[in-house]
Order: sequence, then structure tokens, then C-alpha cells
Amino acid sequence: MRKIPKTMSTQHPDNARVPEWAKSEVIEGDDEVIEAYYSYMNLGIHEVMWDAEGKDVDTHVVRKLLSSYAEYFKENIIGQDVFLTYRLPNPRIEGAERKVFAETMESIPVAYDLAEKFYGKKVIPVFEVILPFTTDYQELVSVAKYYEKAVAGEEDIELFEGIHVRDLVGEIYPKRVEVIPLIEDKDSLLRIREIVGGYYKVIKPTYMRVFIARSDPAMNYGMLTAVLLAKFALSTLYKMKNELGIEIFPIIGVGSLPFRGHLSPKNYENALKEYKGVYTFTIQSAFKYDYDEKEVKEAIQKINENKVEEPKVFDEHEEGLLKKIVENYVSSYQPIIEALAPAINFIALNLPRRRARKLHISLFGYARSTGKVTLPRAISFVGAMYTLGIPPEIIGLSSLSKLSEEEWDFLKENYIMFNHDLNESGKYVNLDTLEYLKEIWNIDDEVINKIKEDIKFAESIGIKIGGDDYESKKHVLLSSLALLACKEKKYDEMKEYIKEMALIRKSLG
Repeated sequence: MRKIPKTMSTQHPDNARVPEWAKSEVIEGDDEVIEAYYSYMNLGIHEVMWDAEGKDVDTHVVRKLLSSYAEYFKENIIGQDVFLTYRLPNPRIEGAERKVFAETMESIPVAYDLAEKFYGKKVIPVFEVILPFTTDYQELVSVAKYYEKAVAGEEDIELFEGIHVRDLVGEIYPKRVEVIPLIEDKDSLLRIREIVGGYYKVIKPTYMRVFIARSDPAMNYGMLTAVLLAKFALSTLYKMKNELGIEIFPIIGVGSLPFRGHLSPKNYENALKEYKGVYTFTIQSAFKYDYDEKEVKEAIQKINENKVEEPKVFDEHEEGLLKKIVENYVSSYQPIIEALAPAINFIALNLPRRRARKLHISLFGYARSTGKVTLPRAISFVGAMYTLGIPPEIIGLSSLSKLSEEEWDFLKENYIMFNHDLNESGKYVNLDTLEYLKEIWNIDDEVINKIKEDIKFAESIGIKIGGDDYESKKHVLLSSLALLACKEKKYDEMKEYIKEMALIRKSLG
């Protein structure tokens, strides 16, 4: 069995600080090649996600790594000791990126040829790809078969009179790639059995890696929902592993703030306890660059050494409780976020940029009945909410007052760090900014009152609202100043306050 990485460096633009080696505040181009090497060599991360989704991608990354850092990669073989995994654009939903999908797939054999020449033996540097927004097993099968038939299979095409493609360009390796589903919406996470089982039935892989999203489900359905959906997915995958008789290695996409997973150098032990059953954790940019490097390396080493424990496995009754809690919470969370969309989108445009990403907005909730509300990506969404003085972790909480005693006990038992996560975000709540929401964006009193109800409920279950320490008090003051500057149209000042708040919480969003 190949080595499965415990840590995966990603290019999520959630860092408040700019790393020392970056040429500018926006990490792009060859800086991302430097970052990949830095992640392997300096930080000890096992795997790098090379991202072609939502940004321009350098398909010559293997050539640049091997030529620039030959000594390191002679000792640490790509594809055996350290890993490079492409995240593709999903051609089903990212129509403008379909040819980028094809180009990225075509680059995999080129990487093989380079590695074979570099190592003097057969080495497959890239053999797995991640498909975002997976909603159906047929998408996964299509990607696997596309590579097998349209990329590797093109060597058999006869050009003329017995001359084949392989005679012109040589044999094409690898012959197949493994496809990792990245499952991001509520309905698909609840249908994870169907997605994973369908792919297994057609492709018959010897093992599977399955990527569970945490940020987009939180943005679309609330933090509590995202945690419970992750637990549901981990439970289902563990059952399937035993049923199918293959190893399944879950990956989870977690950021530093509670809303996006709460995996930081300061909180990694709690995250490991929360997400039992996860094999690979993403190490995003805020984790890497907003903390002291020594602390970062020590945390990564501990995650790499972590012994993966079995997840909690739910029976049918418990799954029913989980779904009921989720539906109740979502119905309270989503209307508030919809109403706040104008404020969120405006603030998001004024957050500092950390990666050269293409502008991306998405329909809120993926398939809301109106289809009219759009929001920025999850990092910008979270950064905007903290700037507004309303950490998104708080929204929707008052719906929990409707839970039965059994449902409440289930929630507390299965969201282990519930109070811890809420206390961490509660420090940044600023009640004073609610008036600015009315003045600047005409947010209805009804919405403001619902937010106040959520805050009041948080306090009723023992959550401290507003911090006692210098940093959180400063953050609260800065959020008032940011919205005052916004009201007075002093946007340059507002941007400085926004940046300073991100530095305090050690993450953009």
C-alpha cells in the first residue's frame, strides 16, 4: 500500500500575513512553486494540492520543482515520499474552464516523462486528481475514463499507414488516474454512499480517498450544519469501508477559524478530537503564514504522527436526529444571510487579496428557490462577517431552542467542541455595528432582531459574548471604526481597519 499523506498544503487565500518569500501581497505564478517546495522542505507537509480551480494554473510545476530543487527531490521522490495532487475545474459547472480541465489532464504524462528522466527509473509524480463540486458518481467515472481513453488511450490512435501516436510521442504513462471526489453541498454529502459506491462499482479502485468540504457547507447552511454533515459523511464512509472491503481515507478541508473547521497551530489537538476518522487534513495559508514558523512545524509534525481513530458510527435513528437538527438550523440561518448579502458582498470586495484568483461568486445555498442571492467565496464571506462584527458562527443559534432533549443531547455529544468554537468566535461579536447595518445597507429591523436573538441564545447556553483580552477588544473597536469609515465613504481607512482585524484573528476569513 502506498503512503497516504496526513497533511495537504493548499492554496486557499485565507492568510492575513504575507509570507517573507512572496514577491508581492498577491501570491501567484512562480511564487506558488516556491510555496510547494517550502511546504515540503520547511514545514514537513506530505502533500501539495496544485489548484486549477478558480485560478490560472502552471502545468509545468513538476519541471520547475525538479529543476529548481534537484537535491531535495533526489532524496524525496515525488509520488512516493511526497505528493502533488491536482485539483481540476469541474467541466460540468465551470464551462469556461473545460479546456483548462483538458490541459491539466494532458500535463500528467508530461510530468511522468520528466520524472522518469530525472530519477532514471519509472516514477509517477501525479496519479490522483481532485474533482470539486462532485454531486454524482458519473462525474467521477467520466473523469477517470476521460484520462484513460482521451489522454493515455490516444497513444493507440493510428495516424496513417500503421503509424500510431505512440510512434510520434512515445508511450503514455500513467495509464490511469485515481479521482478524489470533493463533496461540498448538503444533498451530496447526505448521498455520499451513492456517490462513492457508484464510482467503486464501475472503476473498482484498490483504495479510495474522499474529500469532505467544511467551508462551503458552512457558508451555505451554517457552521453547525457543516460539522454534522462531516460527521455523517465520516460515519457513512467507515461503514462502506467494511462493506466494500477496501480502505477509504477521508480528507477534510479545514481552515483556521471555527466557522471553517478550526484547524490552527493553536487548536489542532481539538480539531483532531473533533474529526475522528479523518486521515488527511488540509493545511491552508493562514495556518502556514499567520503563526510563528516553529509553532507551525511542530503542529504539522503532530498531525503527521496522529493515529487515526475510528469515527462515531450512526445508526438509522441517529441519522434521523442529525437530519432533523440540520433542517431546523438551516431554515433559521439562511434567511439572515440572504438579508445580509448586500453588506457581505460590499465588504468582501474590500478585503486584501492574497491569491491571483478569478472572480468567483456563487448562488447562495447552491439551489435556493429564488436563485437570486449571490455571495463571495467562503473565505471572503467569513472575513466580511467578522468585519461586520457578526461572526457567522453565531447566526442561526436561536433555532436550537426548538430542539427536544434527545436532539440537544445528540448535538452536544457529537459536536464535541461546540462550546469551545462558539466561545472563540463570540469574542469578536460587536453589538454596536448592528445600527450601521440599518443605516448603510437598510437591513430590516426584523433581521437585526433575529441576530440579537441568536446572540442572546448563545449567552443563555454559557457562551461569552465580547472578549476580555486586549486583542479581541481591539478587534471589536476596529469593526466599529471600519463601518464608520464605510458610512463616511472613507474606503482607504476602512481597508486598513479590515486588514488589522484579520491580523488580530490570524486569518483573513
